[in-house]
Amino acid sequence: MLSHSFPGNKRPFDPERFLSSLRIESEILSFRKRQTIFAQGDPSDAVFYIREGNVRLRVVAENGKEVTIAILGEGGYFGEACLTMQPVRIFSASALSNCLLVRIAKPAMIVLLREKSTFSNMFLSYLLRRNLRYEEDLMDQLFNFSEKRLARILLLQSDFDHDCELGTLKISQETLAQMIGTTRSRVNVFMKHFKELGFIEYNGVVHVHRALAKAILHH
Repeated sequence: MLSHSFPGNKRPFDPERFLSSLRIESEILSFRKRQTIFAQGDPSDAVFYIREGNVRLRVVAENGKEVTIAILGEGGYFGEACLTMQPVRIFSASALSNCLLVRIAKPAMIVLLREKSTFSNMFLSYLLRRNLRYEEDLMDQLFNFSEKRLARILLLQSDFDHDCELGTLKISQETLAQMIGTTRSRVNVFMKHFKELGFIEYNGVVHVHRALAKAILHH
């Protein structure tokens, strides 16, 4: 569960507990792995909060090319474009693992943002951090080699526990290829290279060593 701290608050803000305490138009939904949450072109009418699992956002161009925009984890929000004048979804969202989501209808979300300043501050902070991450990803695509982009994605997506030197990640090479803009075969070559250097281990689940971060900084 994700919590957020604000100046002057001794206790962190818990968005899940906060949402469950309100009488707003929301519902808890469960999705199986690979199940579609909403499709590109669907009505844009709600914001989603991720209680459990991971969600993949992707877009399909007119030429049929599919690109993964982001992978969001527990504590993340998506679908906030409904709060603008955007009538339909410009990307699709699907469950990368079994997921438990809170769906907040657009009218209820607008009321929350207007009347609950603590929630509004937290939500804005989350969007700013996430958009900064998107900008960093774009710069990464423009200026870094595919192998370095892959290393960065592995580090960012891995779940490191406190001071543990080994993080875990469940993701397919196909998805990684879409995220860094290359082919699955090249990702396979890079992964083997990282494994030979002792930076990762994989057997169904990818285990990423923190030493990979030092390696790409000095590359």
